[in-house]
Amino acid sequence: MMEECERFCFSVKADQSRLDKALALEFPTLSRARFQDLIKQGRVQVDGKIVEDTSRKIFEGQDIQVQIPPLRETDVLPQKMDLDIVFEDQDILVINKPAGLVVHPGAGNGDGTLVNALLAHCADQLSGIGGVKRPGIVHRLDKQTSGLMLIAKNDESHQFLSKQFETRTLSRVYHALVWGVPRHQKGTVDAPLDRDPKNRQKMAVRSGGRQAVTHYTVLETYGKIAAKLECRLETGRTHQIRVHMHKLGHPVVGDPAYGKGVPPKFLGREALLALPFYGQRQALHAVEITFIHPRSGTSQHFSVPYPEDFIEMESLIKNQ
Repeated sequence: MMEECERFCFSVKADQSRLDKALALEFPTLSRARFQDLIKQGRVQVDGKIVEDTSRKIFEGQDIQVQIPPLRETDVLPQKMDLDIVFEDQDILVINKPAGLVVHPGAGNGDGTLVNALLAHCADQLSGIGGVKRPGIVHRLDKQTSGLMLIAKNDESHQFLSKQFETRTLSRVYHALVWGVPRHQKGTVDAPLDRDPKNRQKMAVRSGGRQAVTHYTVLETYGKIAAKLECRLETGRTHQIRVHMHKLGHPVVGDPAYGKGVPPKFLGREALLALPFYGQRQALHAVEITFIHPRSGTSQHFSVPYPEDFIEMESLIKNQ
């Protein structure tokens, strides 16, 4: 049985550099990535001929026909889970993610993830993102990083919020406990990141990698043994703050991948090592997020307090 597709036809109003761009301009509620998939599937015709080149130049007056198939059900199963919801409306969700929660299903994490929980929570509220009924994860947090995450409920919101990441108009603030005290009160780490060739599960500062910029400010110092930093991301690369702090010579406390262990001179060493989560949970928390709402166009700002495990690590370091 053939699927019933919606068919749309329109005439191009002005020359366009790319076919996918022309489609995204005509249908702003769908993402450019979605149209790239439809073009590659042979679902787009230009002047009656199928075109599978997403970068095909398009001229004024050409007729374009596009077939949009019905949304596919995701193969990820919904699972009820308690979520710390900071804000929710018809377009977005802002949640406070705990450390230990994986965002996406993957190898070794087929269920029990944030996406499983969101599918159960949102149920029939979700629109198609990329042609699949699913929540739009606008940005990620590492499994063992806690704090604020922004989720889109529909394709239009996902596209709008992703654009803010691209244009760097969306602001995220993290707080981190690090070993040692940086020389300067404020600074910037501008170092490109790529996969570590010796360990593909890790990232590394590498020439030719993707640009990565982290701005930091020292908020508090604990003698010379450690400090609390505010980190603002100009870019959002995998493990960015963790790798940049390691590069700076001040790794995040408790970081199992990029840390250097507890300094021998730290008087509270045994107590810190005795914490059940130490060595698994890096002391990194996404404390604030600011963005423009996709529907209202108003500026939205949210903040959350530190979780108990972060407070416990800070207290041990502060009171050594």
